[in-house]
Amino acid sequence: MVCSTAIGFCSRQVVMETNRELHADLPIGVFDSGIGGLTVAREIMRQMPNERIVYFGDTARVPYGGKSRETVTRYSRQIVRFLLEQNVKAIAVACNTASALALPEIEKECPVPVIGVIRPGAKTAAACTRNGRIGVIGTKATISSGTYTEYIRQIMPSAEVFGQPCPLFVPLVEEGLWEDPVTDEIARRYLASLLDSRIDTLIMGCTHYPLIRKTIGRAAGEDVTLINPAYETAVELRSMLGEMSLLAENRPPLGTGVPQYRFYVSDMAGQFRQFANSIIKYGILAAEKIDIYHYSAEPLSNKMNG
Repeated sequence: MVCSTAIGFCSRQVVMETNRELHADLPIGVFDSGIGGLTVAREIMRQMPNERIVYFGDTARVPYGGKSRETVTRYSRQIVRFLLEQNVKAIAVACNTASALALPEIEKECPVPVIGVIRPGAKTAAACTRNGRIGVIGTKATISSGTYTEYIRQIMPSAEVFGQPCPLFVPLVEEGLWEDPVTDEIARRYLASLLDSRIDTLIMGCTHYPLIRKTIGRAAGEDVTLINPAYETAVELRSMLGEMSLLAENRPPLGTGVPQYRFYVSDMAGQFRQFANSIIKYGILAAEKIDIYHYSAEPLSNKMNG
């Protein structure tokens, strides 16, 4: 069972640089530790087909799940600097770990609106649960941060939230073992304690996990509602851009020499392109490797041009 609810964006004041002018024809920046964030990019493409996208996957430093808050925040600042250099109008942090650990700092420092994947998923889970018992699966860092629990209880104080780290899911997805007996068995083991806790709603709290949604659904059973934060993030991003009059009204014109969707990575561009084409059916012609270490990891407000 899959649940979704279009919940309106809760506006927050966005402080812009005085010399940065945002308009609807600019691209949306999307970043992840690797390839999982492509599930968010795919949903943006589906729901906002007129938008340009600049995607960055930090394939040289994946995974983020076992890294500290300080490290993930440094990485995120470097990536945000790169995306700002591409003149994006908004940034989607398409990584649950970065959303849990780095988003509070990035939101304060960034001169364009920023959205993470945790709040949209938490809102939908709180709206969809029938018994108030919600499970969350994700990386060790996401689960130990308690961020999903915090957001869910802000909306639904009586909710009981049960977390389960699933560290093997990401490598299984990246090895292409989406429909495999090994993945089925590991999913059953991971979800056993959550099912014993009588959850009726399960948040797939890593952007890799929608790629094995069928496997997770089999292990969870028909009575458990699956929440896909990638989908919900695109819904909320569309609402946010609409409120700010930043939604693109027309598809980018052909023949400009600039593709509608651009992809960048910190390593393994060929492997990324091959994997991305299996997820996104829009024909990824190229993925360019860049030197992400060229960009400063200092707070954005202190050295925006670094």
